[in-house]
Amino acid sequence: MNEVEKQYPVQTSSTFVKGVFIGGLLGAAAALLFAPKPGRELRGDISEKFVEATDKTKEVAGNVTDRTKEIATTVADQTSQVAGLVSDSAVSLAQTVSTKAKDVAKSITDNKETVSSSLSDAAQNVAKDIKDASDNVSKDVKDASNDVAKEAQNKTNEVKKEVNSTTSTPGSNNTSFPTR
Repeated sequence: MNEVEKQYPVQTSSTFVKGVFIGGLLGAAAALLFAPKPGRELRGDISEKFVEATDKTKEVAGNVTDRTKEIATTVADQTSQVAGLVSDSAVSLAQTVSTKAKDVAKSITDNKETVSSSLSDAAQNVAKDIKDASDNVSKDVKDASNDVAKEAQNKTNEVKKEVNSTTSTPGSNNTSFPTR
């Protein structure tokens, strides 16, 4: 609020009504006091007007009280309804959040199990492939070793035959090989 608003606050309708009422009473009292009547008659008029003003004030106060009670009841009912709606919305929202959280947790658990199963299967497949490859390499090494052994045996036999054939041939030059 700026300074002007603080100095001259806006009056509500209730303060305006009060001002009009009080002004009316003061005006009526002034009119009676300045009227050209004798004292006894004037006091009777003032007393009568005072009774009328008192009755009217009581009537207005009763009406204001009744209207205030009606407004308070209406506000309380509407506040209650709004609070109920907010409460229902909050409960619904909490249930929705809870359901979604459970769905996410279930999805994560399902995916974890799927990934774990896939990793386990992949590990078993890799282990099987390694074993198969190892068995194949082992077999190839054995086959190659056997082939080398046969080839070495064949070469040894050929050399022996050649040596025997050169030593047993008549008229051949018997050159002996040094033995070790």
